[in-house]
Amino acid sequence: MAVGARSGHDEPEDRPERDESPAGGAAVPPEGEGDTPGGDGDGGRQARRQRSFWLELPLLVGIALVLALLIKTFLVQAFSIPSDSMQNTLQRGDRVLVDKLTPWFGSEPERGEVVVFHDPGGWLEDTVTPEPNAVQKFLSFIGLMPSSEEKDLIKRVIAVGGDTVECKENGPVTVNGKSLDEKSFIFPGNTPCNDKPFGPIKVPDGRIFVMGDHRQNSLDSRYHQELPGQGTVSTDEVVGRAVVVAWPLGRWSTLPVPDTFDQPGLNAAAAMAPAALGVAGAVPLVLWRRRRLTAGRTAG
Repeated sequence: MAVGARSGHDEPEDRPERDESPAGGAAVPPEGEGDTPGGDGDGGRQARRQRSFWLELPLLVGIALVLALLIKTFLVQAFSIPSDSMQNTLQRGDRVLVDKLTPWFGSEPERGEVVVFHDPGGWLEDTVTPEPNAVQKFLSFIGLMPSSEEKDLIKRVIAVGGDTVECKENGPVTVNGKSLDEKSFIFPGNTPCNDKPFGPIKVPDGRIFVMGDHRQNSLDSRYHQELPGQGTVSTDEVVGRAVVVAWPLGRWSTLPVPDTFDQPGLNAAAAMAPAALGVAGAVPLVLWRRRRLTAGRTAG
């Protein structure tokens, strides 16, 4: 017997690998390239994401516009300063943000606040406003620019309804007999009212008396006393309070109420309160004393 003999047919020493390709010899594409259009592979998912983004874009733009309109109408609006009447507090070209929310809750303008208000009638009749282009109209519509079709002014509230305001030549502005210290906000070199002394003026209820910080360059309530309300402005015309200088960024600042408007006794109602309380407290005592005297005479 030969050593190493094997039964059966001899096999070649190098056995070829098994062919596992599909029937017909079709080649298998690389991974990920065999996804059919609209299938569940990565290519189909990316196509769907791109299509959904472009479909959702108009909706996103619409929501942004609606939010901008709501903010402009009810919360805050940007206004541009068109003149030098509020220097140095505000410079020409500044952008201020105006609080429009608090008036919806019944808040009234207060002394010392800087407010934006619509032309009460006759204040800006000689002012020519340029015709805005389409872009300016759109930005104005969504509140990023002030409306050129509405003539608005910005001034500081000096007196409110019920106050008596006056300013004599070389004298300070007085409210309810109290002198205002305006050095912190009046334009350097200006006098309180030497260009146009006025008063005394009793401010009607529901109206405000306003003045610009640049007194010698401001056609404010002093210059419209021939109009109804003696130059005062109805609170219904007030858009809101300017709370911050937002642009340019180098001038960013808040617009607080100066301390002089918080001095004791400035409020006419507060000044009358002690007298009113005294009268209210005295009435019951007088009535009680009269009843005792009447009862004593009856008993006698």
